Amino acid sequence: MKSVIATLTVLLFGQPVWADYRLHILHINDLHSRLEPINRFDSTCALEKDAAGECFGGIARVATKINELRNNLQEKGENVIVLDAGDQFQGSLLYTTFKGKAAAEFMETIGFDAMAIGNHEFDDGPQVLAEFINSVSFPVMAGNLDLENSSELKDLVTDHLVLDVGGERIGIVSALTTDTADISKPGPDVVFIDEIEALQEDVELLEANGVNKIIAVTHTGLERDIEIATAVSGLDAVVGGHSHSLLSKTASKRDGDYPIYVTNQQGDDVPVVQAYAFSKYVGHLVLEFDDLGHVIDSSGDTILLDHTVTPDSSISSRLTELLLPVNEFALHVVANTTESIEGHKNVCRQKECAMGNLVADAMLDAVKGQGYSIAIQNGGGLRASIDSGEITVGEILTVLPFQNTLATFHASGAVVLEALEHGVSEVEEMSGRFPQVAGLRFSWDPGVAPGNGRIREVFVNQDDIWLAIESDKVYGIVTDNYIRQGGDGYHMFESVENAYDFGPNLDEVVTEYLKKNSPYTPYTDNRIRQTTDS
Repeated sequence: MKSVIATLTVLLFGQPVWADYRLHILHINDLHSRLEPINRFDSTCALEKDAAGECFGGIARVATKINELRNNLQEKGENVIVLDAGDQFQGSLLYTTFKGKAAAEFMETIGFDAMAIGNHEFDDGPQVLAEFINSVSFPVMAGNLDLENSSELKDLVTDHLVLDVGGERIGIVSALTTDTADISKPGPDVVFIDEIEALQEDVELLEANGVNKIIAVTHTGLERDIEIATAVSGLDAVVGGHSHSLLSKTASKRDGDYPIYVTNQQGDDVPVVQAYAFSKYVGHLVLEFDDLGHVIDSSGDTILLDHTVTPDSSISSRLTELLLPVNEFALHVVANTTESIEGHKNVCRQKECAMGNLVADAMLDAVKGQGYSIAIQNGGGLRASIDSGEITVGEILTVLPFQNTLATFHASGAVVLEALEHGVSEVEEMSGRFPQVAGLRFSWDPGVAPGNGRIREVFVNQDDIWLAIESDKVYGIVTDNYIRQGGDGYHMFESVENAYDFGPNLDEVVTEYLKKNSPYTPYTDNRIRQTTDS
């Protein structure tokens, strides 16, 4: 806690008394268009399974829990704000159909006080984000963007703001990961500024105007949030997103306690929170302030939205209306799988995974006989697992929601080696750049510093024979248009030979492959291994 001795208020009857301003922060992050309930694999849950109590989340449960908490607290005279730490966009057929319109409608109905822009809010370019911002009444924030030359977003995005909550002024600052330039489509007119630099400037502006309670709502990932809490003086808490981290006091599988305490350069402990993703949890952070605006206590937890949370009936009804044009197509069964297909980010961004093999195999199969021998798919492009049994169009689009197209090109073995080295350079951070492959086998050494030769042996399948890759040999490569155009930092692919980015959509490629191979049996075959495994 922040210098507990200094921040205890007066003694009454020999006992410490806390100051009487308490702020409740209800928060979500990375909903990713999971407006319908989700299953244990974070993809859309079937109605019969929801009725059987097997589903989680969905926007109607989010509404129920936020409204229940906010109403109960406000009836007791408590101070409450509701924040979203970004990435409402992308992840289901509802987003594909309505873009940000459905998210805007439901967020307005629930009543948010502010939202941080996430990287996926740029997936369809600045114009779709601008339409979203213009359709909501709450501020949409990112304090580390220079939008002076952006005709779409200039004067729309909020740098920082002050909320009047229970007679106290609460400052809100925000930042978006600078990686967005590589992992989404903000365009050349959106300029990114270092998150810490921008946040510190906004904190100082608020402090100069007498605001002494300041919360950062960020979309930078847990590791960067910890750096922010350490480096930015004047922050009282960080409410984050982007890394889909489950911080919890109670969950058995978690990424840390709720909150995580980070000691800043002034010796104060700053609570950092995050609430997983996909509408599965609502976070509830409680901050106690003294008269000088110091946090003297913090508590709370993430709340699981399971079958015990009754969905809001009006939102459920509206969602049913929106789903009418979507469901007939989404529920179409295209294939069967004998087992669940693992596509969780904790696996696919760190090692070979069954979903990665499926997608990479399907890509390579789609160009079979055309002289292409290597497929590379970024792990970050795989957004969910698929349960055993029937596979629907909706499930495939949940896994591959970005509408990326198949892309082919030719490049030297040296370029492939550079790409693989880049792909394993941020495994520790679970970066989306991790390469899932087909027609390729490689090993890498996590004990080597990133960018310093982590990649070891690399073999390419040439006419069913595994041959060591040759740096000066030219290979035919298939990926998607996002990676081919430098997405996720794969800039070595931007100037390759014979690039063609306009093949069929990746979801269509995988659908056709599954149809040909149904029932499909997921597998891994040690095509990617760590040298410590051998």
